[in-house]
Amino acid sequence: QLVESGGGLVRAGDSLRLTCAASGRSFSDYYMGWFRQAPGKEREFLVGVDPKGSTANLADSVKGRFTISRDNEKNTVYLQMNSLKPEDTAVYYCVGRFGPEAKYEDEYDFWGQGTQVTVSP
Repeated sequence: QLVESGGGLVRAGDSLRLTCAASGRSFSDYYMGWFRQAPGKEREFLVGVDPKGSTANLADSVKGRFTISRDNEKNTVYLQMNSLKPEDTAVYYCVGRFGPEAKYEDEYDFWGQGTQVTVSP
């Protein structure tokens, strides 16, 4: 089970850190990632992190502003979001899978319920 937190309403230029808490004993074996879905748009893969902490597939839309990290001791993955823009407004989803890096929805076995991030101009 994955549970996201940390979303909210912020202004353009602000920062937020999303947290995803995972339950289960195999978290350190999961490949983890974050998707988002803006109103009226398809779900977009943002970034992933492997069990050892190496990141991959950072979307161009967030490159240089968003960073993923994980703490296997705490069964937690984070998404640090800086320099937020109104176009970052979306529901953000934490995902996980057993296996190598992936960036398509149907490759992920576990999904959180999502957390809303709203960025005002």
